[in-house]
Amino acid sequence: MLRRAGRDRAGRFLVEGAQAVREAVRFGHVHELFVTEVAAARHPELLHAADDAGARIVPVTERAAESLSETVTPQGLVAVCDLLDVPLGEALARGPGRMSRLVAVCAGIGDPGNAGTVIRVADAAGADAVVLAGDSVDPHNGKAVRASTGSVFHLPLARVRDTAAALDACRAAGLVLLVADGHGELDLHDPAAAAVLGGPVAWVFGGEAHGVPDLAMERADHRVRVPIHGHAESLNLATAAAVCLYASVGARAR
Repeated sequence: MLRRAGRDRAGRFLVEGAQAVREAVRFGHVHELFVTEVAAARHPELLHAADDAGARIVPVTERAAESLSETVTPQGLVAVCDLLDVPLGEALARGPGRMSRLVAVCAGIGDPGNAGTVIRVADAAGADAVVLAGDSVDPHNGKAVRASTGSVFHLPLARVRDTAAALDACRAAGLVLLVADGHGELDLHDPAAAAVLGGPVAWVFGGEAHGVPDLAMERADHRVRVPIHGHAESLNLATAAAVCLYASVGARAR
């Protein structure tokens, strides 16, 4: 379950660290919890919560915990959880009569730390879902889960190999497709942009190295320019995602 093929085959993935495990327990996703003696003494409330939630508590040695961990300094807590992703249509339909209004689309984001951080930002901004399209990394990757600080458990995640299909589904759900582009025709801070930003939108983000795929650029309803007022060459992915998602939240509030 440390590799994507194994996770997909088993239908489960590993979650390590107190914060991520706590959120997994809180949202009812834990089947088993492997815990060292030191970790059990450090987090008794977490073990009680896991036990109350019906998870099987399995004491393990420090060496066994290290074999399950991907970190340099394991915390001695590793949970086995069901995979979290849901069908795209389910992710975009937020209950009877209520469609999504704010969605983050990761289009070809290959770095798990970046993907996890975008999920965390989307969660913080109150997004309805995150769609991982094309060659984006598996959100169940250990580094992605840790970078999300538990946010993978808080909102629907959908994995779609076909980027075009993902974008078409967002548009069919009534979402306007927005892409952050340094040369975009719509200025993020232009008062006239508020009507677009505050409506139902899907923000499309690409990887650090190659940016948003050409296909997404071509299909976007608007390419939105995030102004750079100083001498910085650009914003990193996580910062750009935060700026864009919160711009939509702010426009909606106004």
